[in-house]
Amino acid sequence: MKKFSIYILFAFVAVLTAGLSSCSETDNEVEEFPNWQATNEAFFDKKYAEVKSLVDGGNKEWKVLRTWNLEANVATHSYDHVLVNVLNEGKGSGCPIYTDSVKVHYSGRLLPSTSYPDGYMFDKSWSGDEFNEATAIPATFSMGLVVKGFSTALMYMHIGDKWRVYIPHQLGYGSLTNPGAAYSTLVFDVELVAYYHANHSASKAPAKGGEAQKCGEWIYE
Repeated sequence: MKKFSIYILFAFVAVLTAGLSSCSETDNEVEEFPNWQATNEAFFDKKYAEVKSLVDGGNKEWKVLRTWNLEANVATHSYDHVLVNVLNEGKGSGCPIYTDSVKVHYSGRLLPSTSYPDGYMFDKSWSGDEFNEATAIPATFSMGLVVKGFSTALMYMHIGDKWRVYIPHQLGYGSLTNPGAAYSTLVFDVELVAYYHANHSASKAPAKGGEAQKCGEWIYE
């Protein structure tokens, strides 16, 4: 059962997930997210520097992507970007654009915390404990309803791409206490299954990095 949604539409329901504690109520309890904002910002700054160095050196397994809503001369901070570890390269020729809908498999985690050494998994698109691609049904949603970091990554993905995406809190949920604590770096594993072009013609400019696509139907390749 999903504990939180990636949709901004539900972000206003900021109720802390049961079982997680952001502060200590007794001397016997440990703080779940100590120094959380500083920890997350330091992690992302360090990760950004490491990934940028790899990309500048020609490494193809990592990407630094500027958030879609900022021009290059404005996006001067690490937190104006998302970081991508390419787990699998897809074969699709085009990418979704902001007005599209998508079908994706995904899971989202926080950074490791007191009770969750692997990072608390706050959301996933499938049921059960383990992901099974043969039986899992992808989530379907509009690109315009997700946080900027998530939509930024999707706008560069091709069908079949599997990415691990690191999103700073500035492009995620910011100061909201869900999906576990405020100022959280989000770590998503994402696979793009299909996308749907709506309200534009195939004769217009193609999606980023691809050829002109059909409109009015789901694209799976």
